[in-house]
Amino acid sequence: MKIRTGGPADSAVMIELFDGAVRWLAGLGRTGQWGTSLASESPARREHFEEYARDMTVRVAETDDGRAVGVCVLVEEPPESVSPAAERELYIRLLLTDRALKGGGIGAALVADAREEAVRRGISLLRVDCYAGDDQALVRRYEALGFRRAESFTVEREGLAPWPGQVLGTRV
Repeated sequence: MKIRTGGPADSAVMIELFDGAVRWLAGLGRTGQWGTSLASESPARREHFEEYARDMTVRVAETDDGRAVGVCVLVEEPPESVSPAAERELYIRLLLTDRALKGGGIGAALVADAREEAVRRGISLLRVDCYAGDDQALVRRYEALGFRRAESFTVEREGLAPWPGQVLGTRV
């Protein structure tokens, strides 16, 4: 596996990986994180991923034959729902991996790459937020990658249940 810098053409990769994750989660009955709507069927979600690919640092994990199997989007500011850190930070805005390869180390490799990017930028804090509902399995996954819980937050959504989130951070 190799990790390369992505760009606007990789929005299609993000959409495909997101749709795969939504299908996988829905198959497990876990629709609280992203619901059941596919990005490929939503102009607003497609636009969201196009913005990420155009305006943010995108890192794409690929197999040796060039097939994209993961993506990590990095920025130096948190989303609106999260309080900024008291210092410069690198923030993982999105981390998606091919669910058919679950457990293959793709997410861990992308997080290691994000740590390296933080070091290249002279930043010593790497943060991420994730869905903290259900059994908090995703929170524990980030903890297994060396992150520690920071703040919890809730995103109110019109016509939907509130979305529970957890910010985690690690020193690099």
